[in-house]
Amino acid sequence: MRKRKKSEEGGFNVWRSYSDMMAGVLLLFILIMCVTLFQAQKSYNESIKERDDKIALQEQYTAEILAQQSELDEKNSKLSSQDEQLDKQKKLLAELAAQLKEQQASLDEKTSLLATQQKKIDNIIGVKADVIEALQKEFSKNNVSVDIDAQTGALTLNANVLFDYDKSELTDEGKQELADILPIYCKVLLQKDYKKYLAEIIIDGYTDTDGDYDYNLELSQKRSLAVAQYLTEIRENFLSSDEISELQNYLTVNGHGSANPVLDSDGNVDKDASRRVEVKFRLKDDEMINELNQIMNTDKTSDSEKSGSN
Repeated sequence: MRKRKKSEEGGFNVWRSYSDMMAGVLLLFILIMCVTLFQAQKSYNESIKERDDKIALQEQYTAEILAQQSELDEKNSKLSSQDEQLDKQKKLLAELAAQLKEQQASLDEKTSLLATQQKKIDNIIGVKADVIEALQKEFSKNNVSVDIDAQTGALTLNANVLFDYDKSELTDEGKQELADILPIYCKVLLQKDYKKYLAEIIIDGYTDTDGDYDYNLELSQKRSLAVAQYLTEIRENFLSSDEISELQNYLTVNGHGSANPVLDSDGNVDKDASRRVEVKFRLKDDEMINELNQIMNTDKTSDSEKSGSN
């Protein structure tokens, strides 16, 4: 009985040991499972966090790329606008260059024309200077003292010698003076080298400022006409028939009355000097010279105004 009881107690201890062992194994399994689950959860959380970080980083990159794209688009837009403005400026520059070329061509043409006209002017001025020099030499050669303008060639005759006061008939002394002077003056002007340039031989009469305008005008006209008539009376003495015909074509007579009086050094009217007859000549291109001088003076004035405005 006692042996059987010991046998049962021994079997119970074996089972209890086995149960304890199984419980330990189960506990170990549970611990392993817990550790495994914990590790899995930790790995999962880390994966989620890594994924979220990647998504956030990707979103950041995307935002930066979009911002850069927007900035690039803006720069492209500005560049396109600048290209458009540059094209407009190039077009405007081309138009201005074309205008400048056209203006330069016009300027070159005007410069060439002015050079040609200047050459003509110089030629005419040279001819006038030659005529005046020839007149001075011829009068000097014949020992005839005259008052001749060195710039214009105008010959001034004292009316007090040619006429009595307030008269229009030539005095004997006046006729003698005209007979000494007019042939020389006309012969020089009708020389072959000069007459091709000659437009007019002019006789101008002037009075002093005494008396009324109409009377002085009539008196000056009568006096200049008296000189011209005396010239026609003596022309056969020193001119050929052809030269007489030419003189008739060139000769003109004018009366100016009291216009253009002669002033003394104090600015007062010199009545004796104002009573005069002037014999002068005009070349064919004198008008052209005057017009060109006016044009040149106008151009200079315009240039000065432009320079002043700048």
